[in-house]
Amino acid sequence: MLRLMLLTCRLHWESMMRLLNTLKGVVQQTEKDGGTRALVFISMAKALCNLEKIVDAKRCLEIALGILDKKETTSPVEVAEAYSEIAMLYENMNEFETAISLLKRTQSMLEKLPQEQHSEGSVSARIGWLLLLTGKVTQAIPYLESAAEMLKESYGPKHFGIGYVYNNLGAAYLELDRPQSAAQMFAVAKDIMDAALGPHHTDSIEAYQNLSKAYGAMGSYTLAIEFQQRAIDAWESHGPSAHDVLMEARRIREQLKTKARDASTNQLPTKALPLPQSCPSGRNEETYIMTSLSARVKQA
Repeated sequence: MLRLMLLTCRLHWESMMRLLNTLKGVVQQTEKDGGTRALVFISMAKALCNLEKIVDAKRCLEIALGILDKKETTSPVEVAEAYSEIAMLYENMNEFETAISLLKRTQSMLEKLPQEQHSEGSVSARIGWLLLLTGKVTQAIPYLESAAEMLKESYGPKHFGIGYVYNNLGAAYLELDRPQSAAQMFAVAKDIMDAALGPHHTDSIEAYQNLSKAYGAMGSYTLAIEFQQRAIDAWESHGPSAHDVLMEARRIREQLKTKARDASTNQLPTKALPLPQSCPSGRNEETYIMTSLSARVKQA
């Protein structure tokens, strides 16, 4: 097995080197400031990234950006697509700030092209995700909200990509200690994922687990356990390949059950204390939350 892995790596390396040498020959045949030359340098950067030659890859991307910068007004769609591709390479190099800056530049170009609303929505979603990834949570939310609206207009309300946007919105609200808002977003994501991918898809299962996290953060342990159980049931259908994630899901369920018991014990009044003036039952709380979520889902 080890020899096979080493052989595969060597073949991959040799393949990338052949591609790189070919591209070096092609670039000599292109016009100095031509769009084709920029695309060749982007392809060279990809190959160099695969070879882990990051400094050389960045140099190729800088050359490509210098060429593309002069073509923004004459070929905005092609340049926007190239910028988006370059941003993805910077993401892969963990140069997130550079990627965000480039995507914002891409978005400003696409805003002037109504026929490219679907692309603008995708770019906005990527900016939001990267801002969330880098801890800029409050900045991420407007981009994600805008992405959700544009993608719904372009693809309809049940496109799977919109589910990922709502999932990221839920993660943002959870990060801001707004679990009820997070639960609303995760509920919409779950409905979309179920419809587009099926309830047993790994991303649909993740939506169930995220709902469980949000309800757990609210102290609504009955609902948290319910959604965690749904995730467990779905993981079980994946067979042996899901053993590790299934064990982790079961561990979280037991943890939630322990928290629920502790919360129930702590909420029991003692004889020396008066009854609470206003303390809705767990059932009333569940009804309120589910009604709120249902309304939000219908609005979405």
